[in-house]
Amino acid sequence: MDKDVGLVLATERYGSAEAWKYLVNDGALERRRDGSEGGSRGNCVVAFFKSVFLPQGYPESVSRDYLQYQFWDTLQAFSSSLSGTLATQASLKGVGVGNQEATVAAATVTWLLRDGTGMLGRILFAWRKGSKLDSEAKKWRLFADVLNDIAMFMEILAPHFPACFTLIVCTAGIFKSIVGVAGGATRAALTVHQARRDNMADISAKDGSQETLVNLAGLLVSLLLVPLITDNPILTLTLFFLFTVLHLFANYKAVRSVVMENFNEARLSIVMQQYLKDRQILSPLEANRKEPVFFQFGKSPQVKLGVRLQDVVQSPEELNLALKENNMPFLLGIRNGCICVCLGTEASVHDEIRAMCQAVCISNMLICPKAAVPASVKPKQQSLWEIVHESHKLMDAHFSPFLKGVNAAGWDTKRTLLDWDEWRVEWKTKTS
Repeated sequence: MDKDVGLVLATERYGSAEAWKYLVNDGALERRRDGSEGGSRGNCVVAFFKSVFLPQGYPESVSRDYLQYQFWDTLQAFSSSLSGTLATQASLKGVGVGNQEATVAAATVTWLLRDGTGMLGRILFAWRKGSKLDSEAKKWRLFADVLNDIAMFMEILAPHFPACFTLIVCTAGIFKSIVGVAGGATRAALTVHQARRDNMADISAKDGSQETLVNLAGLLVSLLLVPLITDNPILTLTLFFLFTVLHLFANYKAVRSVVMENFNEARLSIVMQQYLKDRQILSPLEANRKEPVFFQFGKSPQVKLGVRLQDVVQSPEELNLALKENNMPFLLGIRNGCICVCLGTEASVHDEIRAMCQAVCISNMLICPKAAVPASVKPKQQSLWEIVHESHKLMDAHFSPFLKGVNAAGWDTKRTLLDWDEWRVEWKTKTS
């Protein structure tokens, strides 16, 4: 009778974990694990750690790149923790710990100046760059970690320059405050990307648990390192160099592993460039692999989104030129080498995508007139406004199939990460 399974009434599964079944056994309802019992203890241990350190419903509740990103992020956090130990020891030595001639007041003033300048740097950076952190999360994430390594290197060197110690640690404090803003804000942006069930709070909480575990491991290793590096600057710099290389490599791999399905300027430009070249639509994975993760300057004309009307046109005649061949709720113009886009009040998300695609076309016409644009468009022969008019015709012919293609390829066009400013304009269809 014990081997008589009976009639299965129902089955249940917790996420993607093991399944259970309910069956009738001698007239009673019995719950049994579905499958073999072997390895159940190991499964329980794995399930426990998953519940502690991974979001509920993993892997269905997170993006596909979650595990790979968290692996590299954990490795970079561990190496950063060890580098931080080296920098902290140098800072304490610099303010006078272990020096009988140092005073408490001098050390306190130095520490307060460092914290105060860091607070000011945090406010100024958030003011100037806060709106850029969503659209360029990968770049700012990597920038923050590079700057953090620079700040720790300055703190390690500071005790060797007593005359400039306060200036060096204050500068490092400003850098670390920028790291705090950029790192925290971009981590929040990545959390939004990773959440697939509106579970951003759970992902953030489990990320904190993972980071705490890594910091604890780093603390234990640091206890072994401190006796070795005390009064040994060569070993300190050698270990710092090794940890920094590991930290930067892990960070690069982490941001490279992220596959975002929303368009920012870089990803939309990459996909549009490829479409203009051979009418092929890149998938999110392909476009993210090509997306630059370092800041680049001067490679192509700057695109300004959401500008004032006067940045596009400066006379009624130019307004008429901007409206020519244009029935869309946005205006484009070329001013001082920049492609400026003025957005109307009724513009939709698809209009924003089209405006950016058209800016990419204009950029192509300006820097490489023979590539991916009609042969009739020659900037040397036509005025800048004629280039804008030709771009309207190009978008009228190609944007609809392009939009259908990106949707079919897996891109999310319901929202974008394009860096639009807040100016919105209403204009008359024609001016006299």
